[in-house]
Amino acid sequence: MLDKAKTIVLDYDGTLHDSIKIYGPAFRKAYKFLVDQKQVPPRIWEDEEIIQWLGLSSKEMWEAFMPDMNPSIREQAGKIIGEEMNDLLQNKKAVLYEGALETLEYLKNRGYKLVFLSNCGRSYMEYSRDLFGLDHYFDEMLCAQDYDFIPKYEILSQVMVQLEREIVVVGDRYKDMEAGKRNNLQTIGCQYGYAQGDELLEADYKINHIKELCKLL
Repeated sequence: MLDKAKTIVLDYDGTLHDSIKIYGPAFRKAYKFLVDQKQVPPRIWEDEEIIQWLGLSSKEMWEAFMPDMNPSIREQAGKIIGEEMNDLLQNKKAVLYEGALETLEYLKNRGYKLVFLSNCGRSYMEYSRDLFGLDHYFDEMLCAQDYDFIPKYEILSQVMVQLEREIVVVGDRYKDMEAGKRNNLQTIGCQYGYAQGDELLEADYKINHIKELCKLL
């Protein structure tokens, strides 16, 4: 067990939130727009293909997906994704992993300080907060948009001075592991999330379900 940990920094998408449920439809809507604009050929996207971009900031996603696209068209497509995900959140289509809220409640009751850290935009974070009552569990909620979408490890480096040590970082993607390692913090990799290949190879601990945090912490 990580007995010394006092603050837990948690990723959201792929760690607490099964975000493909709303990201998949939003991505497909944006892709249809790109087809209509004759920017891309029609095709069907499976969830297994789309999840590679979950956990990335919007900027990182487009740089990986279509870096040479006209910036204006790309901005419009990105806006479609963001607005559709927010609409789906408002219509309560988002789903947390089973046991996520119970795990947060357990950690809160154990006296841990919980910090939400996501590569998302502010409106997405706020809609998620309101839908799931996340402010009941989290002492602080941080989104990449408020930091001009700099990398997670840089955001964490900026806020660490305000956090109670020792700190452990929990997430499902390389960006989360990087945030921990670059700041000399322990990491917990969520193997049930959206990691690709060996992204979680260097995690200090690995879990196969969010509830397993209750055994580690």
